[in-house]
Amino acid sequence: MSHIYDIVIIGGGPAGLSAGLYASRAKLDVLVIEKEKFGGQAATTAELENYPGSIENCTGPALVERMRKQAEEFGTTFSKDEIVEVDFFDDIKILKGRKEEYRSKAVIIATGAEYRLAGFKNEIELRGRGVSYCATCDADFFEGLDVAVIGGGDSAITEALYLTKFAETVTIIHRRDSLRAAKSLQEKAFNNPKIKFIWDTVVEEAKGDEILESLVLRNVKTGEISELAVNGVFVFVGLEPKSELFKGKVEMDDRGYILTDRNMKTNVEGVFAAGDVVQKSLRQVITAAADGAVAAVAAEEYINEKFNK
Repeated sequence: MSHIYDIVIIGGGPAGLSAGLYASRAKLDVLVIEKEKFGGQAATTAELENYPGSIENCTGPALVERMRKQAEEFGTTFSKDEIVEVDFFDDIKILKGRKEEYRSKAVIIATGAEYRLAGFKNEIELRGRGVSYCATCDADFFEGLDVAVIGGGDSAITEALYLTKFAETVTIIHRRDSLRAAKSLQEKAFNNPKIKFIWDTVVEEAKGDEILESLVLRNVKTGEISELAVNGVFVFVGLEPKSELFKGKVEMDDRGYILTDRNMKTNVEGVFAAGDVVQKSLRQVITAAADGAVAAVAAEEYINEKFNK
């Protein structure tokens, strides 16, 4: 009979790492499975000014690496694998990965969310050749060049500010006439001489043979078409939950976000969810970490009641 874990956590971002830490401190047998890079989106975030205590040049990669090491020190184990099928029907949950099969008394889903496509022509074709979704990953490729940012929320403005460290100019393209970002971020952006704004506008097409050369723009109020010469464009227009694997397995809303109660319990006994994959009003590192802690404690209580009578 294969090994049965107390808790298997699917996803190694802040929610999964926090859950691993709390569950391991409770002396549970915990495995975190991550198919890509540990840390999730936080690992691609340049600065985390709004995470409590991160006041001395705290970067996303540095923070999540500390989280991972801390969980590991308390006994959390880690696996790089992709879960392709889940069976939550019985008391012992079965997770089938590309490498191996895992069995567990409880499962915490912490798969997060991914960047939404803007939907302009050639977006996919020029991805990685001028079209990017991660300023931290790609900003240095555009040193001394002109770039654009699509979006007007916190992520868009934070990444635009980061890009000014490398790019010659950063043009923020927003479909509305005002930003949705926090006022403190707006103030920084408006006061940065490298940042320009194009309001009431969407990108219709990315143009370029091998690499991005320009963007075709359309004013949503006047219909006027224009073209902006840029070497790169960074897209920050929202997130999509990474929940496809769990459709029909746990209850979700119409956008694919997993529904939980205040203790991060799904509608399936022994299955919990935490972080950006959950229906919620705020998706930040701090809320993901809090979700993970709550889910781990709830899972511990479930295991004690179900298996340790």
